[in-house]
Amino acid sequence: MPGSPFNDEKLSEEQKTLLYAKYGLDKPVVVQFFKYVANMFQGDFGVSYNISKNTPISQLIAQRLPISIKIGFFSVFIGALIGLVLGIVAAIFHNTIWDTLATIISVIGVSIPSYVFALALSYQFGFKLKWFPMLFSTAHLFKSYVLPSISLCMFTLASIARFTRTEMLEALSSDYMQLAESKGIYGVKLIVRHALRNTLIPIVTVLAPLIVDLMTGSLVIEKIFSIPGVGSLLVTAITSNDYNVVVSLSFIYSAMYIVIMLVVDILYGIIDPRIRLQGASND
Repeated sequence: MPGSPFNDEKLSEEQKTLLYAKYGLDKPVVVQFFKYVANMFQGDFGVSYNISKNTPISQLIAQRLPISIKIGFFSVFIGALIGLVLGIVAAIFHNTIWDTLATIISVIGVSIPSYVFALALSYQFGFKLKWFPMLFSTAHLFKSYVLPSISLCMFTLASIARFTRTEMLEALSSDYMQLAESKGIYGVKLIVRHALRNTLIPIVTVLAPLIVDLMTGSLVIEKIFSIPGVGSLLVTAITSNDYNVVVSLSFIYSAMYIVIMLVVDILYGIIDPRIRLQGASND
């Protein structure tokens, strides 16, 4: 991006030169890069240039990241749980009113942006009924998480419900389900142990990137509810050319994504023992 962290017109060229020297920006890019990487692996992400001058980046992120992670966790938990139930119900009661209702909810969740849900929930339950605070408040911390989490969970809910329904329908019509029924396995045990377990791998695959997206904060939702999370911090850093903050958050996003995908790969083997056996046979 054009410009620099020191775009203030009041600064003279001499002052800018001194600032560049102070923060090591006057050195060659290669030197800056390796010095930054070396410091980064020691937990030193540098300091903020504009947002909070000379404040360590780790301190800024430590204040905001837990809030975004908590809201993201609640969103994933609510969305995955309800979506899984809706998908199972839709598959079991295929071509009934329950299937139609679950499909309608899924279409609405995918089609309508999260900020529309946020505004509607804020107006109804925050402004009119006053059940929850309209803006994030440390005095009512748990209540402040409710509306943002529900707003963010709708897309996850809809996505999981759709995939669960599709995979469950395929599983219920498969030969191994007929074999299980012939052995006298019925009801909840048949659905959970045989049908659901075989549908979890594609569901986990879809859920993994959604977890990272939600846990790293949603700018629009954070703006609507005035949440001091990392999403708003990132955009503020980009607009103010606060490079250290941008790079630090990008690194954290990447690290979280790698960890989540590693956990997903491990879950594959836990969910489906055939994957472990296949890997062992290849070795």
